[in-house]
Amino acid sequence: MNHVERPVPPLEEALRTPCTHRDMALALEPMPNFSSTPGGPHGQPLAFWAAWDLADRPRRIALLVDDCQEEYRPYAGGILPNVTKLVEAFRAARSRSDGVCIAWSAWSRTFDDGIANAMDRWYGPRGLRPEEPENAAYVFTGSAGMEPLAEIAPTAEEEADGWFYLGKHLDMFWTFDEHGASYLDEKLKALDVDTIVVVGLWTDECVLSTAYAGNSRGYDVVVVGDAVATATANQEAALTIANSTVAKVLSTDDVVRYLEDDFVAGEPDAVKGTAHPDGRKPG
Repeated sequence: MNHVERPVPPLEEALRTPCTHRDMALALEPMPNFSSTPGGPHGQPLAFWAAWDLADRPRRIALLVDDCQEEYRPYAGGILPNVTKLVEAFRAARSRSDGVCIAWSAWSRTFDDGIANAMDRWYGPRGLRPEEPENAAYVFTGSAGMEPLAEIAPTAEEEADGWFYLGKHLDMFWTFDEHGASYLDEKLKALDVDTIVVVGLWTDECVLSTAYAGNSRGYDVVVVGDAVATATANQEAALTIANSTVAKVLSTDDVVRYLEDDFVAGEPDAVKGTAHPDGRKPG
């Protein structure tokens, strides 16, 4: 456990002390997106949202295509045209810049894979009837069901470069290499990516989990609201939660327009440094 080695001053006192990591004039301005909770301590916000916009600064950006696979085609039909637009837009931007990439994952849990984790306990052991399986923890159609949807599948070159992988946990970052490091995080860090754009399935499970994980790892997170879908009744609730906690929820057109008109590639290590993953720099 890390122990605080010196007393932590209250905010009023701390603001009188020079701070090398903050623009103090900006810090003292009110939050423009603030909505207070009546009667709450310090008027803590009832709702707030991302203070940044995509075009605020140069970025190094990745599209994360989450579980857009053949088994889930019935749930992906409505968003597939938008996911296709985004894959094409990112490929076009990547052809012009080394600050752009695309990663695909596919859900690969099977009932007999030897894992017994919280998801198995959450869904329980039932619903595996071959004639009409229900248990959403697993892939029912085998390897064929794990293949990316043909319309947005990675190319042979993209696969060879390691941009498609199989996942067994909701969070796309929760797949590890032989050294115990997050496979996706290492791929993104190698390109100094600082911003992730999440699309795919399912909004209230893998998409939301990946958004939170990306935010915790220091990435600016975008969830594309009309390029994510779910099999449950939680679509709008999940997008509301994402937009008011860890991500900007934008439309496909917003992101495509940004890539075509406003994207400027950042210098490597300019924002999300490996030594300072929360984006701060030493004074």
